[in-house]
Amino acid sequence: MTCDCLAPLNTATILNVKIHAVTHAQTLKLIEQFIACRQPHQVVTVNPEFVVAAQTDQEFRYIVNQADLALPDGIGLLKAARFLRTTPLPERVPGSDLVIRLAELSHQKGYRIYFLGAWAGVAEKAIAKLKESYPNMQVAGYYAGSPTMSENEVIIQRILPTHPDILLVAYGAPKQDKWIARNLERLQVSVCIGVGGSFDFIAGTAKRAPRWLQHMGLEWLHRLVMQPWRWRRIWNAVPRFSWLVLKERFGQSIPNS
Repeated sequence: MTCDCLAPLNTATILNVKIHAVTHAQTLKLIEQFIACRQPHQVVTVNPEFVVAAQTDQEFRYIVNQADLALPDGIGLLKAARFLRTTPLPERVPGSDLVIRLAELSHQKGYRIYFLGAWAGVAEKAIAKLKESYPNMQVAGYYAGSPTMSENEVIIQRILPTHPDILLVAYGAPKQDKWIARNLERLQVSVCIGVGGSFDFIAGTAKRAPRWLQHMGLEWLHRLVMQPWRWRRIWNAVPRFSWLVLKERFGQSIPNS
């Protein structure tokens, strides 16, 4: 999954996971180049939890490292890049914000978007919400479905006739990213992006942290309060990720946990 229609991107490497050093504006420009290229491209929205999972899931690490665009979705990545003295990451590019920006781009330029994933009814609510601000957004289709192999062919046959320019897949990592990698060449969609819980946030079925908490890097605290059953994921995204970054920087001077 390599793109031959644009120059190589600056890349930060955190715990053997590659993340592209791009801004929101650069991301949108690249996505438009991908669409013009008319070749299939995979975009991943990398956060600290991705990096932790990639330490033990070799297939997932390979997918992230081979992606045409690996976005820095997590303030912890920006801090880790500085701490590890790798290529600086200029800003966070969250998947939820990207979906909104793509809706605006579709409204302006007519790109067709397919919404795949989340619970039944959530994608429809997200689409309705986006159309309040971007009424000319072009929706190729939507379907909840499942990333399991048993439904793979059903989903493929739903998407192929709609010819989307952008496919948003909201099954959560790593399932969504593995699903895209498995079907990328067959779908031949110019841009396929794993967007996690973005549909829920846009639809209002889940609540994001206030902007001031996001800017402080405390979105994880809001999630812990609102969704305490996700404590294992938050543990991986914050304490465990931080510990692994410390070990990466100082090596053998830090004992194993």
